[in-house]
Amino acid sequence: MDCRRNCPHFTGDGILTSLTVLSLFDGISCGQIALARAGITVKQYFASEIDKHAIKVTQSRHPDTIQLGDILELDVSKLPEIELLIGGSPCQSFSVAGDGTGFDGKSKLFWEFVRILKELKPKYFLLENVKMKSSWRDIITETVGVEPIEINSALVSGQHRRRYYWTNIPGNTQPKDQEISLSDVLEVISDNEDVTYGDRLAPNGKTVRVVATDFPYTFYEARTDEGKAERRRLRKLLGRDTTPRGAKYKIYLPLRTGKSNCIVATPSQLDWVVDNEGRYRKLTVTELERLQTLPIGYTEGISPTQRRKAIGNGWTVDVIAHIFLGIK
Repeated sequence: MDCRRNCPHFTGDGILTSLTVLSLFDGISCGQIALARAGITVKQYFASEIDKHAIKVTQSRHPDTIQLGDILELDVSKLPEIELLIGGSPCQSFSVAGDGTGFDGKSKLFWEFVRILKELKPKYFLLENVKMKSSWRDIITETVGVEPIEINSALVSGQHRRRYYWTNIPGNTQPKDQEISLSDVLEVISDNEDVTYGDRLAPNGKTVRVVATDFPYTFYEARTDEGKAERRRLRKLLGRDTTPRGAKYKIYLPLRTGKSNCIVATPSQLDWVVDNEGRYRKLTVTELERLQTLPIGYTEGISPTQRRKAIGNGWTVDVIAHIFLGIK
């Protein structure tokens, strides 16, 4: 597709909108990929990030990125005019899977985003975070002055990933459903490939959470008679090697659309799958990149563990690119 014909950033004189961007909590610079996909050129891209592995990925893929370091030490008065401010402040204290401390935990770094937003007064801004308690969401909404739009990455990807996006970029709409299932994302794995299967990572006493691509019941529906039957079938499928005596199993079945659960940054059983060949295994890094709509191989250059973490901490690129289409 020729973006210059289809993108609202294409001006009459044949030049795409060119922005100076500041990305807070930049991670692996998913924002830069999204900007490119939206057809927006970048004059300068400043990034605030402290994770050395994420920075290594960014500088490998986007060597012109200007790294500014820790947001707590960031003096934005020295920056040129910033036209677009983006960031996804830490979500651990807001997330239902986190510690529940809200603004008292790591998620208090939201206030650093607010500080910089007030100082810079950019033409556009975008703040992303997880679904959270309505009281916390309302505080953020009142502070930044715009209502969030909730978008599920399932519309553009094979995973369910519900996120709030607060932005003054006009034209907020839901992306068109691309009807991508988890099965579409899975690789064909040969027997000699280095893939972790369930008999290695199901120690006694642990809760194993499974994504099964071909099961039609949600986790909540699994409590019905039909759901219980499917759970028994899955246990039988996994076999004794993956169900050691004494282990406690909570089996998460996918939604009817066949999507995976949300990718997370910390080691988790949520990125396990019963694949298209009926094997219980861990999702590969390539599959995780696909679920986040990253370019394949984008996170190469750091360890597999750090790649998984970086991908889990990142954005679903095509969702962000869709939002950026409103920039004029």
